[in-house]
Amino acid sequence: MVQVHPFRSIRPAAELADKVAALPYDVVNSQEAKAFAADNPYSYFHIDKAEIDLPAELSPYDEHVYQQAADNLAAFLEKGWLFKENKAYFYLYELVMSGRSQTGIVACTSINDYIDGKIKKHEFTRHEKEIDRMNHIRTCDANTSPIFLSYRPQEKIQATIKNWQKVHAPVYDFVSYHDVTHRVWVIDQTETIEQLTDLFTEVEALYIADGHHRTESAVKIGLEKRQTGEQNPETEQFLSIIFPEDELAIWEYNRVLKTTPPADFMERLAENYQVVKTGVKKPEKAGNCQLYDGSAWYTLSIKTEKVPNDPVERLDVALLQKFVLEDIFGIDDIRTDMRIDFVGGIRGTAELEKLVDSGEWKLAFSMYPTQMTDLLDVADAKKIMPPKSTWFEPKLLSGLFLHDLETK
Repeated sequence: MVQVHPFRSIRPAAELADKVAALPYDVVNSQEAKAFAADNPYSYFHIDKAEIDLPAELSPYDEHVYQQAADNLAAFLEKGWLFKENKAYFYLYELVMSGRSQTGIVACTSINDYIDGKIKKHEFTRHEKEIDRMNHIRTCDANTSPIFLSYRPQEKIQATIKNWQKVHAPVYDFVSYHDVTHRVWVIDQTETIEQLTDLFTEVEALYIADGHHRTESAVKIGLEKRQTGEQNPETEQFLSIIFPEDELAIWEYNRVLKTTPPADFMERLAENYQVVKTGVKKPEKAGNCQLYDGSAWYTLSIKTEKVPNDPVERLDVALLQKFVLEDIFGIDDIRTDMRIDFVGGIRGTAELEKLVDSGEWKLAFSMYPTQMTDLLDVADAKKIMPPKSTWFEPKLLSGLFLHDLETK
């Protein structure tokens, strides 16, 4: 039902993989990227966030930044820090964090599958973020960051992956951010490539786990090239890393508020939640979230009769949005309202306490993580999750795979 294609990856020389690989462009700001890349000329941040090599006063969205990215990519290739494969292959990318392993297939997926709804989304995108990545892809003439996709497990695909890992050595094997181990295998046997290609035709759908803006941007560049007559087989595809959903873990995406709560805040909370001062910092089950007000931690348990059947409206983040953020604080658009911010679960509840105790933030909400089954159900229903519903760890590193939009 879905198409996957081997491709001629642009990737690092083996001895430089750990130096090239960098966190995704959208989880660090320019200052953080510059600090990470300090004294490391091989860092992929020089390509993915090329503003670090230009004057600080220049906007990250200036056309000179995208040209700098393209120039740096060309320099990396010229120096041999990156190279392009002579043949089209699949790859396996394993990440191990705290003893838990996930392995994805690195491949190109089809623009038509996305247009036809076989690659399913669960988030809206913002136009300005699409334009940024479109400019980056267009100027570099490459898919410079992979899309994080998932699929319902298929026994034959999993067996093929495990067997390849068992009998072949990885070409990359290193530890990076947050003590995550990263390993990459090249699937270079024609028989196995054809087998995996055929097996994926039995997969009904792929699901965007992370990278909605990258997907929209890659697809729109492909459609743009159709219109300008620059279409070729590579422009009809985009770079993806595809994981079985049962190997993935969604972390909590917590909320902090700057607004001082009203005097009757606890009473209004009690209209929809059971509110108990417990000292518990992380919710233990769906339907619960934890509140920190600077003096104590409270457990908020949604009242059963308040939970709807809709796959989106029953999510904990949606319940908090409706009954707390909107009804009590009047925060209707969490994308643009400056009174709210979001903290990925990797930072822990200590970060929430730190923010509130600083006095700048007044309340913190520690959320129960959205589950992969929730994500798939929402996507299958062609619905959209509230913003900031999912935070995936470990992060797929950028710079390990690029997809050239030229056929040569």
